[in-house]
Amino acid sequence: MNTAIVTGAAQGLGLVTARRLAAAGYRVVLTDVQDVTAQAAAIGPHAVAISGDISSEAFVEDMAGRIAADFGSAQVLVNNAGISMIQPAEDTTLDQWQRMMAINLQGPFLTCRAFGKQMLSAGKGAIVNVASVAGLGGVIHRCAYNTSKHGLVGLTRTLAGEWGGRGVRVNAVCPGWIKTEMDVKDMGSGAYTNADIENRVPQARFAMPGDVAEAITFLASDAAAFINGVALPVDGGWTGDISWDALRLKTRG
Repeated sequence: MNTAIVTGAAQGLGLVTARRLAAAGYRVVLTDVQDVTAQAAAIGPHAVAISGDISSEAFVEDMAGRIAADFGSAQVLVNNAGISMIQPAEDTTLDQWQRMMAINLQGPFLTCRAFGKQMLSAGKGAIVNVASVAGLGGVIHRCAYNTSKHGLVGLTRTLAGEWGGRGVRVNAVCPGWIKTEMDVKDMGSGAYTNADIENRVPQARFAMPGDVAEAITFLASDAAAFINGVALPVDGGWTGDISWDALRLKTRG
């Protein structure tokens, strides 16, 4: 049985992705800074919970060692763990900036390095990094978040070039706004409304976690065997449409 690691798996997209990979036949390792024992138990006997901070080199190396000892190696890594922050650039503190980079960029680097070594030794593997449309363009008042996601896209492309010839594919998904606990928190700040997102997206709705989980599962699978170094928008057409809202809304009848 192949093993898939999903970070940030306590809730939202990470948990839905873990369930989807389990349904596809993977042994799934759920990891999060929160306790994920109950979530793993609910998925079934082939789900494993490991709690810890992926921005910690010691934790990531220990987790990789445990998985290698128990299961041989990982075949799939999904870097989903991340945080958001809405703050004008001039008001962003160094502590806020560093925390964003530690979780959103340093963590994925550490997990890619640790599990990438296992995959390179085996000559096969797939990594999917969860970036964002904010990794493909700028979003006002999200300086630190945007930078972390641009960096994650850059990491994805670089590793795809370094490792593709040795059997390890590295891709990213770039979702638009997803209806998750993170969105509830961000919207609660008053930064935007449902209508702001729905009016901007050509498909006139938020992404749902399942929409993005399906794309992740595809990129992780052998069906995507010749897809490498891609930053795939899963955004309902957000990045493809440069129209203004009033014009877009006219098309909806």
